[in-house]
Amino acid sequence: MKEIPLGIANRYETVPGPDHTAAAVGNTGVEVVGTPFLIGYFEIASHRAILPYCETGEATVGTRIEVDHLAPALPGRPVIAETRVIAVDGRRILFEVELRQGARLIMKGRHVRAIVDLARLLARAARPDRRESPATS
Repeated sequence: MKEIPLGIANRYETVPGPDHTAAAVGNTGVEVVGTPFLIGYFEIASHRAILPYCETGEATVGTRIEVDHLAPALPGRPVIAETRVIAVDGRRILFEVELRQGARLIMKGRHVRAIVDLARLLARAARPDRRESPATS
């Protein structure tokens, strides 16, 4: 893994389809403001920010995401996910993340990714008796 400087950022823009937004959930009787697709936009932006710092045979994996859902995303309008590296602890990288639709803040929080050796990850995944986390050991 190459050294990752603090402050590097990535911006991912997409236009969510109707099945990517809370409107797709339907009338549930509760206010639903987020879906797994919206969380995935953070994953993509964070992954792309640190991918250039991976060596051959390494990959990035998400290990934690903590976000506040502030407003629903509306289908057919651009959504922008922005991520910025705020800390590096060994192979773990901490990002601040925001998701916006126009001027409206939809989600904000933090996301942790790790850079792992892909061969080790796959080997450990094949042995379910291992208790160590392949992403962090």
